[in-house]
Amino acid sequence: MLIQQLSVFLENKSGRLTEVLEVLGSKSSIRIKALTVADTTEFGILRLIVSDPEKARSILREQKFTVNMTEVISVVAPNEAKDYAKVLKILSDIDISVEYTYAFTTGKSSVIILRCSNNEKAIRALKDNEMDLLMASDLYEI
Repeated sequence: MLIQQLSVFLENKSGRLTEVLEVLGSKSSIRIKALTVADTTEFGILRLIVSDPEKARSILREQKFTVNMTEVISVVAPNEAKDYAKVLKILSDIDISVEYTYAFTTGKSSVIILRCSNNEKAIRALKDNEMDLLMASDLYEI
C-alpha cells in the first residue's frame, strides 16, 4: 500500500524545474503521475510520483540532482472537500500527523497523497474505515 515518491531538492531559481523534467523526458519514457513543489526563498522540494521511481532516481542522480525516495500513501475518494476531510479526520482521531498532502483528480474522484508520521498505522486506520487505498501498480496505471 505504500507508494514510492521522489523528492528532488532544487535551488529556487528559474529553470531548475524545467531541467529535472527535461532530464527525465530525454533519457526515458517515465510518466509523471503527480507533481508538487514546496519552496522557500532559498530552495524547493519537488515531489514526484512517476511510473518507474527507481529508474527516475537513477537518472536524476546521474545528472547530479539530490534526490531521495519517500514512502507515501494513496487514497481514492470522491473529489469533494467533505471526503478529503473524512480521510484527514480518521488520521487525526488517532493522533497521526499529516506531514504533507496533495491530490489530483481523475474524473469524479480524487487521488489523495499523504505522508504521515506513522504510515503503517495510518494504512491500518484507513483500511479499518473502508477507505479505498491504491497500490503502487494501480496508481502507475492511472
